[in-house]
Amino acid sequence: MSDNKKLNILLAEDDKNLGTVLQAYLDAKGYKCTLCVNGQDAINAYKEQKNQIGFIILDVMMPLKDGFTVAREIRETDKSTPILFLTAKSLQEDIMEGFNVGGDDYLSKPFHMDELLARIEAILRRAGTKEEAEQASYTLGDFEFDVTRNILSYNGVDQKLTSKESSLLAMLCANRNKTLDRSDALKKIWFDDSYFNARSMDVYVTKLRKYLKNDDRLEILNVHGVGFKLITP
Repeated sequence: MSDNKKLNILLAEDDKNLGTVLQAYLDAKGYKCTLCVNGQDAINAYKEQKNQIGFIILDVMMPLKDGFTVAREIRETDKSTPILFLTAKSLQEDIMEGFNVGGDDYLSKPFHMDELLARIEAILRRAGTKEEAEQASYTLGDFEFDVTRNILSYNGVDQKLTSKESSLLAMLCANRNKTLDRSDALKKIWFDDSYFNARSMDVYVTKLRKYLKNDDRLEILNVHGVGFKLITP
């Protein structure tokens, strides 16, 4: 954890008591935490401190702008800063919406502080290392994929990937034209091969297919009951 000491965390939580407790806890763990109590304040704080913020925690149900809206606005220009949602909402459609707007993880209230810390550190490990990749870059048909920078390029146009999108694509590339076992990918990227995480992985596969659609030689196939296969020329 020492490498992440003094990392700036933007925390948006409209429950002031909970927000204050979380801020104090994260500060005590060596992070620098900025607390906002509504979505608009979170957007303003992000714009003011964009170059310093290394992690974002968003409550979903907030006044002025909800967490999903805040995430969408951030993801318009920033695909890489990790986002974790905190919420009392646990309906599956709400959880999947969090991933669809670019979230990296989702923690339902009530939760233990230690679990929050563990999830933050797991996401930061994924963002900071690409151990699943066999090399730093790949050529995929007309695409160039820079694993270390989380960038997928097509005809000179760069698509910035989230850390989880990049990690999954890196694993598919390392196993291209072979079947990537779903359970292996879930354990390495999500750290758990539960049904919920499997659904999350499906969302990310759909996103990757959209990114690669400009080259019809590339496909990500479902291998029923096993996993996925990235087909490349």
